[in-house]
Amino acid sequence: MGRLWTLATFLHSLAGPVTMLLYPLYASVIAIESTTKVDDEQWLAYWILYSFLTLMEMLFQPILQWIPIWHDVKLVFVAWLVLPQFRGAAYIYEKFVREQIRKHGGGGGESGASTSRHHNGKAPKNKFVRFIVPNKGGQEAY
Repeated sequence: MGRLWTLATFLHSLAGPVTMLLYPLYASVIAIESTTKVDDEQWLAYWILYSFLTLMEMLFQPILQWIPIWHDVKLVFVAWLVLPQFRGAAYIYEKFVREQIRKHGGGGGESGASTSRHHNGKAPKNKFVRFIVPNKGGQEAY
């Protein structure tokens, strides 16, 4: 029984990094190399949400350490975000994040692509958006 418990503990400790990092890294590379945009959106949304989750976890660590099942809940939630059957990251991004970006002066048109100008040709009023969104005609990163 001792060896079985040790194996189960080892597999449980590997489940987090594999689910939260290794598979998403692999799938992100595959998405970049594919010609479709749908998988790109899924993995960009995942990394946005994973970064936000990590930051919130760091902020609330003193509270979360008192919740014994926090790591299991996080693992299940991230699995829902990651697994292609659910497309949880894209769902949360569409329903919550994109709405907040539009509500608070973020860029993006009807197609969801961010530009440095709104549909009326004027620059967005939000200074943060002007800082983050590259200008058209600017130099590309690659």
